Amino acid sequence: MRTLYKHRNAFTMIELVFVIVVLGILAALALPRMDRDLRQEAKDNILAAIRYTQHLAINDNKTDPSDNTWQKELWQIRFATSNITNRAFFYTISSDTDQDGAVDPEETAIDPANGKYMYNANADPDIDPDESPNIFIGKKYGIDEIEFDEGCEDIQHIAFDHLGRPHTGIGGASNDYSKYMTTDCTIEFGFVDTSITPLTVTIRTETGHVSAI
Repeated sequence: MRTLYKHRNAFTMIELVFVIVVLGILAALALPRMDRDLRQEAKDNILAAIRYTQHLAINDNKTDPSDNTWQKELWQIRFATSNITNRAFFYTISSDTDQDGAVDPEETAIDPANGKYMYNANADPDIDPDESPNIFIGKKYGIDEIEFDEGCEDIQHIAFDHLGRPHTGIGGASNDYSKYMTTDCTIEFGFVDTSITPLTVTIRTETGHVSAI
């Protein structure tokens, strides 16, 4: 009787070594991509927040010629710091409907990502359960400096009207549109990690178009 042997296909040792080397190279290339890109994350968050503010303003026309101070109610995004020591920057999105100069939870936008208030009580560095964690850009991305310049110099907020046009200093606004922003606004965000290039956001006059580099 003859014994029949089947030839089985298998990797040789050289082929196995080659596959391992290739996998090692691919893993080395992929690892940097797994690190958080804090600058890009911050950019996406901030741009989305400003555009969301503008969207709310376009859909909620606050114009009221019978009220000389109606512009105080414009939807606005305001940047602030929770604690002057740790520079925990955050932002709020709100409409001051009672015109008292304070931001209340009921006047604050709801974060569409989680259904929570885009609000921080009393500039508290701790995040309350009903506050959206997305607003805390200091804690999330290590932002420790925000500088407003040009059309919004020394201002911590940007407001929008029903046409999407930007306004500043709306606390002293009146029917004369004197707070309408006539020069492009630039906002620079610096990071604790100085190896991260500062983020510059530009808000255009007339259109309110927002971009970042």
